Order: sequence, then structure tokens, then C-alpha cells
Amino acid sequence: MSSNKPTIAILGGTGKEGPGLALRWASAGYKILIGSRQAEKAQGVAAELNARLNINSIEGLENGEAARRADICVLTVVQSAHQTALEGLKEDLQGKILVDATARVDFRDPRPPEPPAAAQHAQKLLGPGVRVVAAFQNVPASALKKNPGEALNMDVLVCADDTQAAEAVIRLAEAGGMRGYYAGGLENAVVVEGLTSILISMNKYYGGHASVQVTGVGRKD
Repeated sequence: MSSNKPTIAILGGTGKEGPGLALRWASAGYKILIGSRQAEKAQGVAAELNARLNINSIEGLENGEAARRADICVLTVVQSAHQTALEGLKEDLQGKILVDATARVDFRDPRPPEPPAAAQHAQKLLGPGVRVVAAFQNVPASALKKNPGEALNMDVLVCADDTQAAEAVIRLAEAGGMRGYYAGGLENAVVVEGLTSILISMNKYYGGHASVQVTGVGRKD
């Protein structure tokens, strides 16, 4: 594990998406903190992931402690817990980059959400001391858990008002085997959330696992 890599806390990391992201980043050499409202639950998931990768660099903690100990935090709670999680972690997140992976779309009845974006709401609630980045809303949780050391043929649209924070998250996407692209400010994140409703609808119709892929844009060094 490289000491120059940021420590990542996955808050609400015991659900569907968090463990898959943890597997991919841990396999790339990042120190991972799994956060949960219940430390014991986080510790159980961390132990399972460590056993799968034959490592010991994933640790389970209560959400607040995980946030305080991390450089970059990734929020992967269900949409109904979004507001409560942000309010409870406001002080713990100060000085951090917060990646908000929330897509306010109901799988049973997928429709684009109303603005503002979840990440915009997070930025307003948390204040200027937290740099909020919207990303990973369109990545299928099931795909993340398969072959974590191998690349995924999918792209991550990254929205942020702070481009340096966005670039840090693009590097995380690429460390996880995906391609990351800056897609504008937080205002655009509501469109990225809405893409989730399109992907779910396509998956239901075609029986596949649709994802986002970007063409016609050159990669920045």
C-alpha cells in the first residue's frame, strides 16, 4: 500500500455500492475505511472484503470516525438516508473532499429527479469547508464486485465546482478500473442522476447491464 495515496472512507459503505468500490480501491493499494452507523456492521463487511482480497488494509468504523480519519469520503447511502447522513456528518467532513454517489431514482419506477442535484444540496448543507463532487451514480453495483483487479468498460461522469477536487476523483475512478471524465459543475449533476433512470429502464427492457461510455473526447494528461 503506497503512503502517498489518500485514505478513502466509504460512508454508508455496507450497502450495495460501497463494498464494490472498496474492493476495487483496496486492490489498487488504497487504505479503505468502511463506515456505517453501527461500527460492528462495518467491521463485519471489512472482514469479508479483507478475506476476499487476502489483505488487512480495509477497516470498519462508525461513519463519523471514518470521515475524520479519511482524506476523501465517498457517500453511498440510499437516497432516503441522504439528508440525515449529511446532517450527522457535517462537522466530521470539514476540510475533506466528499464524493456524493447519490442517484435519487426509484428502481421500481425510474424517473429523472427534480433539481437541484443531490450533490448541490450536499454542498449547500455542508458549506464551503467541504468540496463536494458528484460521481459514480451510473455505475452498476454488481459490476464493481466482479473481478476487482480487472478494468471495467464503463465511464464515470464527474461533476464539481472545484476542478482540482474533480481531478482527484477522476484518479480514483481510474484506479478502480474505470475511465473518469469531468462533466461540469454540480449544477450538471442532476442530469447525471437522471441518466440512472434511463439505464434502469434500458436494463429492464433489454435485460442487460447498461453503462455510460464517452466517445469523441481526448484524454487529458
